[in-house]
Amino acid sequence: MRLYVKNMVCHRCILAVEQILQTMNYTAVAIQLGEVEIQEQLVEKELQHLRMQLEKIGFELLNDKERQVVTQIKSLLIGLLQSEQWTLETPLSSYLAEQLNRDYLYLTQLFSQIESTTIEQYFIHLKIERVKELLVYDELTLKEISFQLNYSSVAHLSTQFKKITGMTPTAFKQLTTPHRIQIDHL
Repeated sequence: MRLYVKNMVCHRCILAVEQILQTMNYTAVAIQLGEVEIQEQLVEKELQHLRMQLEKIGFELLNDKERQVVTQIKSLLIGLLQSEQWTLETPLSSYLAEQLNRDYLYLTQLFSQIESTTIEQYFIHLKIERVKELLVYDELTLKEISFQLNYSSVAHLSTQFKKITGMTPTAFKQLTTPHRIQIDHL
């Protein structure tokens, strides 16, 4: 049985969901961001119990097919962004359409309708949060960060960063308590 779980944004989320499934004696066939496949076929009462357990730690079990697609889009984008040295040789639109086996026009209209933002704007916000994370770690230069996140230049990253946050990357880095947004709240 395939289930879609909202707010799974990192490897720890996968481990948390896996632990819940084990506690409930369900056999996970596959778990990835936003999607879980279990061996068992659950009846409504079991689904409700699983839903409650997931909600206790900030996840949401999705019933609505359209919301499931939006969650898949978000999971693909988060996974793409978190992969090591990712490059996007094909446009984001082609990547999503291919991965989800759906027309991109449908995907973008659905995403905008449900999320009140475009896929591109959501992805930009994800990238900016990743930039913030990397700036806080203070292990990479801004040039290395821009390269890692496929910005055309440091200037492009800086312009986009300032447009979203209202400050330059350098000013953000100098903050004593930098403000970051949790990815599941984007």
